[in-house]
Amino acid sequence: MVLHDFESEFSVLNSFIAEIRDIEIQKDPMRFRRNIERIGEILCYEMSKTLNFETKTVQTPLGTKDIALPINELVLCSVLRAGIPLHNGLLNYLDHAENAFISAYRHHPNGGDDFEVIVKYFAAPSLENKTLVLTDPMLATGRTLENVLKALKTHGEPEQIHIISVIGSKQGVDYVEKVFPEGTHLWIAAIDDELTKKGYILPGLGDAGDLSFGVKL
Repeated sequence: MVLHDFESEFSVLNSFIAEIRDIEIQKDPMRFRRNIERIGEILCYEMSKTLNFETKTVQTPLGTKDIALPINELVLCSVLRAGIPLHNGLLNYLDHAENAFISAYRHHPNGGDDFEVIVKYFAAPSLENKTLVLTDPMLATGRTLENVLKALKTHGEPEQIHIISVIGSKQGVDYVEKVFPEGTHLWIAAIDDELTKKGYILPGLGDAGDLSFGVKL
């Protein structure tokens, strides 16, 4: 796996990460969603540098200009519901991409710390020979992305896979590296050292889905 970790690079991205972690600023869900969206835009821009380009001639009112344009057939797939703001950030830049959506949630069968990831809703175009971009803001254990990948395989074999995430754990990053194909790219804004017993990133930021859209039952 090719890891692109931007935590050590000082940029305006740090400001957005600081705000989504801040327990006081988190009280404004609109601001939280917008910051996740902006992080998605930044990571998308960085990812775009690795795409395939082809020079095309553009006609202007006064002449012509050759411009290198991306040619990948892209499919953006977000993990509901937390992935929606991040997905929107990518879609702001990749407005010609196809879109896929998949639901995944943690089920604690005995009410304890152990859980299984349940995938239910799934809608996607063909992925055959396309560039798949998976968006999930929190890469905790990595098991959600593993189950999502298994579900996506029913829609074809992508030529390239990119994962875009906001905050991950070292354990989750290591796990994704083991279960995803060689050559997968992971674009991530920050990596934290620990997980809680229930598999949440520490210090992390809490539940990105709840902070974006409200607490669930």
